[in-house]
This record gives sequence, structure tokens and C-alpha cells, in this order.
Amino acid sequence: MTILILCTGNSCRSQMAEAYLASLDTRLTVRSAGTSPASRVHPVAIAVMQEIGIELLTARPKSMDEFIAQTFDYVITVCDNARESCPVFTGRVDHRLHIGFDDPAETTGSNDEVMKEFRRVRDEIREEFNLFYHRDILAGFR
Repeated sequence: MTILILCTGNSCRSQMAEAYLASLDTRLTVRSAGTSPASRVHPVAIAVMQEIGIELLTARPKSMDEFIAQTFDYVITVCDNARESCPVFTGRVDHRLHIGFDDPAETTGSNDEVMKEFRRVRDEIREEFNLFYHRDILAGFR
């Protein structure tokens, strides 16, 4: 099963979602990308994922153009509709979903406040993608 997770910068939410979902099942091919890729994965995203045993050290932001010729079972947007324009993937897709999250990279304040927000979003991603995996993915493997 192939899954593409999209957002704008591909530096936080989509990277965390890709890594978490891939950690659930080796049968999944999970990728992430953005419409305007950042220059690097956000260091706090790397740190909060390490806290739960998932490495993002070798991850890099990618453009969704890299995947346009591929077919995906699912394309999932993770942007927050209230403040962003979600990307639209024009490649071949069986199922399109939106599971929105706040952008933790927009958080200002002390290091502790930033870490707290990244952890909150990470935990929401973990919860929502765990539900998606059990509800939609496992059914596809049966």
C-alpha cells in the first residue's frame, strides 16, 4: 500500500506523519512532500520524534513534483484549513483524505512552550494516524 502525505513546507507535520505511519507496518510505502519545501526538517520535529523512538535525522523536505508520476492508494493532506491552502495532488490517487493539524513551526515563545506545542501536534498525529491505520489500512490488507 502506498501513501503520500502532503503539506506546505514538508518540514514538520507531514514528516512526523510519514515517519509514524511507516513505523506501524513494514508493508506500507509512505512518503511525504510539500508544495513549497523548506530547506530542512524542523529540528524540534526531529527532537520530539526521537522522544518516541522514531528517527527523522536523515529525512529531507521534498517537493510533491517528485511524486507526480507515481500512483498512490492514499494521498493525505495535513495542513490546517483555517490558515493554509492545502496542496492538491494531480497524480493518480485511489483515495484522498484530509487530516488537519496546527502548524507547530508557527509557535512562538520559550523553548519549553515550543517543545510543548510540537509534542501536542506529534501526539495528535500519532492518534489520528493510528485511527487511520486501523480503520482504513488494515481493512485493505484483509
